[in-house]
Amino acid sequence: MRPNIVTEAGVQTRVNQWWNAIPFLTSSVVVVCGLIYLICLLTGYDSFYEVCFLPSAIISRFQVYRFYTAIIFHGSLLHVLFNMMALVPMGSELERIMGSVRLLYLTFLLATTNAILHLLIASLAGYNPFYQYDHLMNECAIGFSGILFSMIVIETSLSGVTSRSVFGLFNVPAKLYPWILLIVFQLLMTNVSLLGHLCGILSGFSYSYGLFNFLMPGSSFFTTIESASWMSSFIRRPKFIMCTGGNSSSYIPTYSVQNTTSSGFSTGNAWRSLSSWLPQREASNQSSEDSRFPGRGRTLSTARDPTAPTGETDPNLHARLLEDSSSPDRLSDATVTTTAEPRQVPVANTAVLPQSQAQGRVAAPEEQIQKLVAMGFDRTQVEVALAAADDDLTVAVEILMSQQA
Repeated sequence: MRPNIVTEAGVQTRVNQWWNAIPFLTSSVVVVCGLIYLICLLTGYDSFYEVCFLPSAIISRFQVYRFYTAIIFHGSLLHVLFNMMALVPMGSELERIMGSVRLLYLTFLLATTNAILHLLIASLAGYNPFYQYDHLMNECAIGFSGILFSMIVIETSLSGVTSRSVFGLFNVPAKLYPWILLIVFQLLMTNVSLLGHLCGILSGFSYSYGLFNFLMPGSSFFTTIESASWMSSFIRRPKFIMCTGGNSSSYIPTYSVQNTTSSGFSTGNAWRSLSSWLPQREASNQSSEDSRFPGRGRTLSTARDPTAPTGETDPNLHARLLEDSSSPDRLSDATVTTTAEPRQVPVANTAVLPQSQAQGRVAAPEEQIQKLVAMGFDRTQVEVALAAADDDLTVAVEILMSQQA
């Protein structure tokens, strides 16, 4: 007997599948940071003092370029590997939600706000009249970890989870998760920029609570960029994610808790904006369907005659009708014959069935009409409801009750 042979994909195939699943911008950041570190390693370049985020140099010589060069340089192989492995899951998820161009804009925004917060805190610590702490002004910070901490806060807020696992060891509340990571990294690792990570957390929370909404352009801005001719080579790539979906509030999606009072710092349409960028799927109505009335009923917005008497409906109407319809002696003796031609359904907002439609179906049994009229419903509405319900009493009653509600 031939033994069962289990074939498994090789390491190269698995790596290719993993890499192809990473969206365009996230994989591009990984490639850029990896190549920069490799070039620095091969050329022996270690003058990070020229490219790092150095508050004293930015203030004295106005070297604003350090806002962005600092995030793409890394000091060691472990540094760049750890940051890029953390970027892949978070960046991929955010890019699939926002699109490649939106995430690129958000990355530059977070890099700018992180640097400004870092600069302000370092300046307050170094130039305050009470106690001057000059160490923060001369601290040289590099690495993508500040952006990563902002993404951790944003991804945690968007996911809506209540708890997060810290390295699979223990769970912490989701709101405390970035703060726990900040403390753990500060205790376990050396040469870690506490202020850089702290500013990343502050920027992430500022974004999540809508403080950056006035800085976010509308969807037309990103659509214009994507439709540019120079973007065609990028858009044709299978990993590129378009910024599809409209956003009436013109904001990148933010997570906001439900609140009865509106605030200037919260976006009321935040979750709605996020849903507009996600693939939509029709919601099932089976959960809201009454178990006593199976099937799908059509709600007709029939015009009610204002001069017609409004009868009182019985509160036990559904139960009485079920008892009547389940009794064999109450069933109608009328036999309905169908033709080969399809029956036309009455159009909404009509009070009387047209003659052409009346010829396409057999009129409802008079006994059923009288039974519903005796329960307080208008005869014209009863006829329309029975026509829409295919002479099913239970569905007809459901339609009539929904109209009166």
